[in-house]
Amino acid sequence: MTSSGRRRAQKQRRVRRRRLPMRYLLPSLFLVALMAMLMLRGYVHSEILADHRVRTPAPTDKVPQHILEGGPVIDARGAEPKALSVPDQKLVITFDDGPDPVWTPRVLDKLKEYDAHGVFFVTGTMASRYPDLVKRMVDEGHELGLHTFNHPDLSFQSKDRIDWELSQNQLAITGAAGVRTSLFRPPYSSFSDALDNEAWPVTQYIGSRGYITAFNNTDSEDWKRPGVEAIIKRATPKGTEGSIVLMHDSGGDRSQTVAALDRFLPDMQKRGYEFTTLTDALGAPSAHTPVTGPELWKGKAWTGAVAVSENVTTVLVGGLAIIGVLVFVRFGLMLVLSFAHARKVRRRGFHWGAPVTEPVTVLVPAYNEKECIENTVRSLMASDHPIEVVVIDDGSSDGTAGIVESMWLPNVRVVRQVNSGKPEALNNGIRNARHDIIVMMDGDTVFEPSTVRELVQPFGDPRVGAVAGNAKVGNRDSLIGAWQHIEYVMGFNLDRRMYDVLGCMPTIPGAVGAFRREALERVGGMSEDTLAEDTDITMAMHRDGWRVVYAERARAWTEAPESVQQLWSQRYRWSYGTMQAIWKHRRALVERGPSGRFGRVGLPLVSLFMVLFPLLAPLIDVFLLYGLVFGPTGQTVVAWLGVLAIQAVCAAYAFRLDKERMTHLISLPLQQLLYRQLMYVVLLQSWITALTGGRLRWQKLRRTGVVEAPGSIPSQRRSGEDRRPVA
Repeated sequence: MTSSGRRRAQKQRRVRRRRLPMRYLLPSLFLVALMAMLMLRGYVHSEILADHRVRTPAPTDKVPQHILEGGPVIDARGAEPKALSVPDQKLVITFDDGPDPVWTPRVLDKLKEYDAHGVFFVTGTMASRYPDLVKRMVDEGHELGLHTFNHPDLSFQSKDRIDWELSQNQLAITGAAGVRTSLFRPPYSSFSDALDNEAWPVTQYIGSRGYITAFNNTDSEDWKRPGVEAIIKRATPKGTEGSIVLMHDSGGDRSQTVAALDRFLPDMQKRGYEFTTLTDALGAPSAHTPVTGPELWKGKAWTGAVAVSENVTTVLVGGLAIIGVLVFVRFGLMLVLSFAHARKVRRRGFHWGAPVTEPVTVLVPAYNEKECIENTVRSLMASDHPIEVVVIDDGSSDGTAGIVESMWLPNVRVVRQVNSGKPEALNNGIRNARHDIIVMMDGDTVFEPSTVRELVQPFGDPRVGAVAGNAKVGNRDSLIGAWQHIEYVMGFNLDRRMYDVLGCMPTIPGAVGAFRREALERVGGMSEDTLAEDTDITMAMHRDGWRVVYAERARAWTEAPESVQQLWSQRYRWSYGTMQAIWKHRRALVERGPSGRFGRVGLPLVSLFMVLFPLLAPLIDVFLLYGLVFGPTGQTVVAWLGVLAIQAVCAAYAFRLDKERMTHLISLPLQQLLYRQLMYVVLLQSWITALTGGRLRWQKLRRTGVVEAPGSIPSQRRSGEDRRPVA
């Protein structure tokens, strides 16, 4: 290589190193954003920092007597606190705890119907969630007041917490209506004569922050839902006295409040009362101050972020409901159809057709497989079915081809080619194959003696064009290996039984699959269009009218990735390749004949269960965390354990069908918490790659060659037929 070529190669490696973190950064940012939105939702639903303690009355000796005996409005902004009253024939009707999306509009409609105005003491949580209602209040001439952000009893809170409650409440009002307000009403309050030594310092501090505190003269106690008559009676002042009336437009069913307004408003107007805002009644300047500049945009940003959080959460809840249905439907289908498949192929006398006894060709594409290739080839030599083995060396640089040639085994040939990729290696092997049935396997896989025989028996049915074998994890001793073992037995092989019955098998595994040469030639052989050539060729077979079936006894033992990095690389390629294959064969949705049948059954199922469902499945765990933090904790845990129990039942049934030991299922709960999240991030990364038009290259996984299959492997031989390599 020239010096300039070396410099270019070094530069490319540096670029790849710089770009590598992006593979993890985008999915991680998405998860962080998702958790941030859920935290924000908990924040504005009073699930963070809420404090609903209510204290018992304390002594009143430190409260000025003129405050206790004065009016319901306390102005403590100056050095000398004042108690103010509403003039005669004036009614200030106030509503606490809103806005509520159901009841506040009805209350506003009643006030508008009778040309009455009032004061709405809104909480920050509700104002943040329903800013349009706050804006409507201002637009229709009503006055706003603060009722804190989270509705705690401020007597229990520090000054910093009180400041936070006020500022966050103002932020929500500013974002919703573009104003600030100088009115305040403390939660859990009623009459000013109820002020005691615990509440009075809070009122003084609120005044020092520039707020007027408004209590009330009459309390409708509508929150108790005592009936319309009782609400009206308690709200009505004596004679012509002016009054501040306390009602609620949120916090529960307010139908009685709305019904009471329909009588209370006209009745009091007939008695000569005017319903007005508090500042109008007191002859004071408006409580509202318009907000402009950065403070306004800060408020708008807040309400906008809350709106996004609420909408996203609503979508997530809907997605979670969909997931719940899909979980039951998918597992129900898997159990029923897998049982039907097992019962069919295991019944006495079952056969696909005439026994297949003719020799077959086994293709072994290999690229730098020196650790595994000898075990792979020797396992084939133990086969109880007549075979020829063609090892296609795809430009290996580690002596893979030489290892096979030095074994001097009968019926084993080596085909060498420059590095061209797995699809071209398989096509090259097909051209060199001598038989009409072709078995394909990976260079890191080993077969049992009966694997080939079991794999080719379905070709006794002339309608069968391809057969999927039973790929199993050989290195299952590590935790990652055990998780993949569960995934292979349950997620892959149980799925294949279901898809076999439905006639839409999506993938013949590259580790163990068989094809008719005629079927391969009719669809044009292995394609390089996608990174999942096994899924691509399987879909092409379906569209060409061939049956694709599953042979459960054709077991192959493959070496699964042993590190998170290796697993990530493999599953990223699988996920992205599957998306490519679905997109490539999308026209099957509108075609007729076999292609249309597969397109309208197979493609939706594959898209749903292999692409969309795994992307949404982690919502179960996200909402588990949300429920544990914000509640209801008990119901959340029960729901999650219910989903886990369904998965455990399916996994146990799959293990029973495959005659696997149940001990590996001990790690199932941990797999659901950790492994599923990794698969989710991988799939999310694949989506991002697909949507951004990115391209992904083949990535070679590191192998150890530790996997061996049950059965004898013949000793090395120095003579035999067909031992010479093929150029």
